[in-house]
Amino acid sequence: MAKNEELFNAIIKGKRKDVSVLVQTAVDSGANVAEILMESMIPAMREIGDRFSRNEVYVPEMLIAARAMQAGLDIVEPLLAGTGHEPLARVAIGTVKGDLHDIGKNLVAMMLKGAGYDVTDLGVDCDIAKYEEAVNNGTQVLLLSALLTTTMPAMKEVTEHFKGKDVKILIGGAPITQEYADEIGADGYAGDANQAVGAVEKVLA
Repeated sequence: MAKNEELFNAIIKGKRKDVSVLVQTAVDSGANVAEILMESMIPAMREIGDRFSRNEVYVPEMLIAARAMQAGLDIVEPLLAGTGHEPLARVAIGTVKGDLHDIGKNLVAMMLKGAGYDVTDLGVDCDIAKYEEAVNNGTQVLLLSALLTTTMPAMKEVTEHFKGKDVKILIGGAPITQEYADEIGADGYAGDANQAVGAVEKVLA
């Protein structure tokens, strides 16, 4: 069970204003900022992700929970930077060249932030140069998103570009399958936002 059960429940229910107040109150009372994140906020996002996997909640509920989580992160992230707290890893996510869809990408980014990763959102219509810049800045895992079958070949181009380099490639999106990930040589595949968190953990392990 979460250390701060009220904060835990506020995130799950998507109560953004309540999350801001609860996090700020905890900070003002001298609570350890890393503990607020690791023992109450991250467990809440893990729980909402598990519920999503069990079809107990759906994308809208996931989005409002993730936005509530972000309200808390806006407070704790600057404070964590001052303490030298290290994220689990640095990851970057972007929709591939030619594809402008971002709802799924945004949800994955928020779930990864909620899981304790340093996430760079590269946006949509990302060419290889944009992914390259992220890797040069220390990204350990690249996540490629696509909704259109016509943009899937761009995933293959990116994967081939980084073959043999010190970065892991994960792909996902509505038309994407594990078989396609295997075919193009990606390091992993995720069918939804919650799976993406587990997939990142797996490739880093």
